Amino acid sequence: MSTEPNRTSTAVQVGEFYELNTGADVRDSVHYNEDIAPTRIRERTWSTWNVAALWVGMAICVPTYTLGGVLTAYFGLSVSEALVTILLANVVVLIPLTLNAYAGTKFGIPFPVLLRSSFGVLGSNIPCLIRALVACGWFGIQTLFGGVAIHILFSALIPGWENLGSSGEVIGFFLFLAMNLYIVIKGSESIKILETLSAPLLLGVSIGLMMWAMPQISMTELLATPANRPEGASFWGYFFGGLTAMVGFWATLSLNIPDFSRYVKSQKDQITGQIIGLPLTMFFFASLGVVLTAASASLVGETISDPVNLIGKIDSPVWVVIAMIMIIIATLSTNTAANIVSPTNDFQNIAPKKINQTRGVLLTGALGILLMSWELLKKLGVIDSDVSVEAMYTGWLLGYSSLLGPIAGIMIVDYFVIKRQFLNLPELYKTHGIYRGFNPAGLTAFGLPVALTLFSISTGYLDWFYQYGWFTGSILGGLVYWVAASKLPAPASQGLAQGN
Repeated sequence: MSTEPNRTSTAVQVGEFYELNTGADVRDSVHYNEDIAPTRIRERTWSTWNVAALWVGMAICVPTYTLGGVLTAYFGLSVSEALVTILLANVVVLIPLTLNAYAGTKFGIPFPVLLRSSFGVLGSNIPCLIRALVACGWFGIQTLFGGVAIHILFSALIPGWENLGSSGEVIGFFLFLAMNLYIVIKGSESIKILETLSAPLLLGVSIGLMMWAMPQISMTELLATPANRPEGASFWGYFFGGLTAMVGFWATLSLNIPDFSRYVKSQKDQITGQIIGLPLTMFFFASLGVVLTAASASLVGETISDPVNLIGKIDSPVWVVIAMIMIIIATLSTNTAANIVSPTNDFQNIAPKKINQTRGVLLTGALGILLMSWELLKKLGVIDSDVSVEAMYTGWLLGYSSLLGPIAGIMIVDYFVIKRQFLNLPELYKTHGIYRGFNPAGLTAFGLPVALTLFSISTGYLDWFYQYGWFTGSILGGLVYWVAASKLPAPASQGLAQGN
């Protein structure tokens, strides 16, 4: 990047991409640092298979394994209905994923900077912090799973370690946390390498587990298991509730996908890679969870829905060690990409001159510890609680999808309808630029669906608005933004790409 002190920043088009030539006006802005600057053309190296591997690595994780059980236990669906719902939900979520990835690929900008177009340079911090808080919560949950896996691994390798009990899981938690933070601090290339290497390994192990478990059960009987809902109750209400929750599972990434698409070679690569990597992997691994849970009674003598504890019951130290290493790799590949990258960028957006990538990563880790402190204290015997992690994230899927839905709708309408796929790159980093500090259209379009959701939760009226929160929120948020933004002057036409 240029270091000429008085040079004005310009955006230059190179093929289908735009690249920012940074001058002093942007470089000295309090809203700019090198970590959230647009990627250079030479940095956009991710292929279709890198994107597909990213999704395979993120989708194969403990929470995905338990989704079938969540839908049958908490949403009143049968096994076959649950698996179809998971597949359909991941096809649905591909729509915002591929659309919101467009701007990242074209302009090289991360999620927080893209939000400045619809919420304002300062206003973008509101949806950013919401997204960051959700990610930190998921980071803590996944780190708990990774910590348990490390504890079981050490119990198989180190004599006497199992005597530590839950304290060993807490030690594993902090060891796993340190591994996650180190990889992300090393940068996007380290994440790319981790996902690319782990994806085929995880797929191979998953296929092997499916082949191992299938002879232990009757698939016909399993798929014929009746739904756990009142007799005569309508299927559709339960189905749409489950569908909303399953869309909510990746509603997070449907927002911050530009954090990754900014490194992709082309729009074709990001679209094709996501189609290949997400829906079928989610369907297959959720199916594996259903099959292994059903087979667990004959395998270990009791029904266990948690794969970490299931494998820990196997009476073979060699297989336990191999399986725990696989689970650690799977959880690591999910956690680094899905739950650390986004809050790291989101926290930088608050004060880019004071918070760089390393500080953003460390802040994410600290919040992850804080949000899981109740569970860590429970394991250490300091507090007593009957609340399980599974029950917590089951309700959470509905709750946060109601907050993230409006943001997705606003982002899509802003980029494709209002801005017509053109952004003024230099202005996105300026304090008093054309994107303003706060965009009233974005804040109004976000506030109205959230207000209706809170009204629904507190009064019981409009219950459907909350139950189907991602769909109702994204549609209403997008419509309100379209109406409100249409009445404001469009900044995208003002000096988009000087130097074209």
